[in-house]
Amino acid sequence: MNKAEQFIQSRLQQRADKGILRSLSSTAFPTDFSSNDYLGFARSSELKIRTATTLGQIPHYKNGATGSRLLSGNHSFTEETEQAIANFHQAEAGLIFNSGYDANIGLISSLAQRGDTIIADELIHASLIDGARLSYANRYTFKHNDLNELEAKLKIAKGNVYVLIESVYSMDGDIAPLAEINKLCHQYQAQLIVDEAHALGIFGDHGTGLVQMLRLEHEVFARIVTFGKALGCHGAIVLGTANLRAYLINFARSFVYTTAAPIHAIAAIHSAYQMLIKTDYATEIKSKIALYLNLLEGSNISTIQSTSAIQTVLFNNSQEAKAAAQALQSKGIDVRAILSPTVAEGKERLRICLHLFNSEKEIETLVNELKSLKHE
Repeated sequence: MNKAEQFIQSRLQQRADKGILRSLSSTAFPTDFSSNDYLGFARSSELKIRTATTLGQIPHYKNGATGSRLLSGNHSFTEETEQAIANFHQAEAGLIFNSGYDANIGLISSLAQRGDTIIADELIHASLIDGARLSYANRYTFKHNDLNELEAKLKIAKGNVYVLIESVYSMDGDIAPLAEINKLCHQYQAQLIVDEAHALGIFGDHGTGLVQMLRLEHEVFARIVTFGKALGCHGAIVLGTANLRAYLINFARSFVYTTAAPIHAIAAIHSAYQMLIKTDYATEIKSKIALYLNLLEGSNISTIQSTSAIQTVLFNNSQEAKAAAQALQSKGIDVRAILSPTVAEGKERLRICLHLFNSEKEIETLVNELKSLKHE
């Protein structure tokens, strides 16, 4: 065995010894409380029909993009879709990337230069962290949602300053104090970048997101909105000024040096937004979230307070979290354990996603099973 294989085997064994070795699974369970398909769009027959209809109305498109958008992969329909999404989110312009990961690393790594400063909440998405690492900027983190520590970092920041947060955090499901963070950014002339991946479809009028719900769309520097959660599609868009869009087309390597998304993917995104415009799903899903929280009230289950579609049940270690997930899965309830290093050791948890398609009976069954787990 060569040294590279020895290294690989050693690292895998370390994780196996800790009980946190990851593996892929294609097992499906009857009741979904795991996926990010909050509004059920990924399983929506209406979205399939709308997408097929939209494709039929697009002239001169190919099944594959055939190249990057700077070469042969661009289409007028893609640009029309970008502008329609920007209009929906009350932004001047937007640029579609092939994934939320591509959008975040492309935006952050191209913007922040040597001598600039990136200040990030400690719980931001890995893609934002990686984007910061790819830049030559000075990097700081602040304790989760801690305004005092953020301000302390802003006071010592140099160059162009970028503050990175999520509006709704992907693992805890809690909400950033957006208005207060925005105020600090203005006070210290920093640019606020907000990842709205888990807010789209859940918060704001017709699911526009938390930024618009708080009427901050003209205050923040950039928003990243992903399509792989509530929209049931794939890809993401960076929203900002027309200048920012032009800059990213020229300097974001994850945009420049990748094959474009095919038009059928763009048609699905376009159709999903039409569904958001047609129906205020954000109002509908609130009743499912409220039911879950009401049923949980008064129990001794350890949770993180959240009004989003993401709920958590905390455990002391990976073994307890994995055992709890397996117990629920044995009852046909799809809930997954989130283990370190994705979350900090001692904060392993069940990550529960509530969906528009979850029935009241399913939610009641889930809560009853959770209560029985915590009383064993």
